[in-house]
Amino acid sequence: MQNEFATLRAQAGISIEELANRLGYSPRQLYRWERGDGTPRRAALNMLQNLAGGSATGFGESRFNFIDLFAGIGGIRKGFDAIGGHCVFTSEWNKYSQQTYAANFRDNHTLHGDITTIRTHEIPDHDVLLAGFPCQPFSIAGVSKKNSLGRQHGFLDETQGTLFFDVARVLRDKRPAAFMLENVKNLTSHDKGRTFQVILKTLTEELGYKVWHKVIDAKHFVPQHRERIVIVGFREEVPFSWDDLDLPEKGSVKLKDILHPGDGTEKAEGAYTLGPDAIVNGKYTLTDKLWQYLQGYADKHKAAGNGFGFGLVTPDDVARTLSARYYKDGSEILISQGKKVNPRRLTPRECARLMGYGDDFRIPVSDTQAYKQFGNSVAVPVFHEVARIMQPHIQTLVEAGQRREAA
Repeated sequence: MQNEFATLRAQAGISIEELANRLGYSPRQLYRWERGDGTPRRAALNMLQNLAGGSATGFGESRFNFIDLFAGIGGIRKGFDAIGGHCVFTSEWNKYSQQTYAANFRDNHTLHGDITTIRTHEIPDHDVLLAGFPCQPFSIAGVSKKNSLGRQHGFLDETQGTLFFDVARVLRDKRPAAFMLENVKNLTSHDKGRTFQVILKTLTEELGYKVWHKVIDAKHFVPQHRERIVIVGFREEVPFSWDDLDLPEKGSVKLKDILHPGDGTEKAEGAYTLGPDAIVNGKYTLTDKLWQYLQGYADKHKAAGNGFGFGLVTPDDVARTLSARYYKDGSEILISQGKKVNPRRLTPRECARLMGYGDDFRIPVSDTQAYKQFGNSVAVPVFHEVARIMQPHIQTLVEAGQRREAA
């Protein structure tokens, strides 16, 4: 007997691969739900119900416009595309991220660069502002690096810390119905909490938005411990609540759900996997020299009472946070290949899966750039879920605005 997920997917007439791309889950995870292995996420069932009812997008025609600032490779955007939004403006300064973004999103607007050089009147009117504004000035690693260089951080950092105020500038001048901002968890504790208080005061007292914030761990959705703060704001009073989030049990998805199986069940992809069985390319296995160095480095810090070291994991584990430095040695997430073989790095495709990108997400850049991009990205399913609970309130405000204009 078919379960609800399988029945709805058959009625909707959508492939596993396309649904995975829209939702930000791996196809393998969806196949498990289809077999009745585990409980399907409510977001997946909601989308299938809408599709089965004849909606082309899962939420009817495009219902609102949004802009994507500090866009990276589009992880936040994917969640808002999925709820019927239409992106009308994109800003991302890194040329390699622009390359990946352009390869995956076919837009009718120019992909803009540095937001600090763009005047507000050049940005189209929009209903929702999305921004994963740069987090280095507020993260523990970023602060330590700046301190070591004798540089200031937070809002005193002229190159990154003040980029929040470009978000505020657009909110002030364009007055969108809603916004969604993302940053590292440590934003709340930076400068003994004063930095975050400045942000909240700006959004609420100066700009007049109703604001909610929450730290969400991607471990609810993907096999990775990755905590990020999400800040949601609405121009008017709405009954928004974080209680509406559908957060699966942490750790319910394991690394085996995103690793290349190497058994011929998936096609070989470029230089990532090879041969008829699509086994992982040997270039991702650590050299003897690097593996010996990492073990020695870990032993030295263990003896000194520090917690530094590599993260050796098996397919049944959940990984540490993938960082932008992963390209250097892969030490935070090393996949065990048994006692007689050195561990290996994740391939860029596995990194994409670890962040919740579907296998049809194009990776047109080098491994080094891909590692940086996925390490800097957001976990897509987290923001699909945030978008889902924002959607009815966005729609309420957008429709109210349309009625006022028509009156």
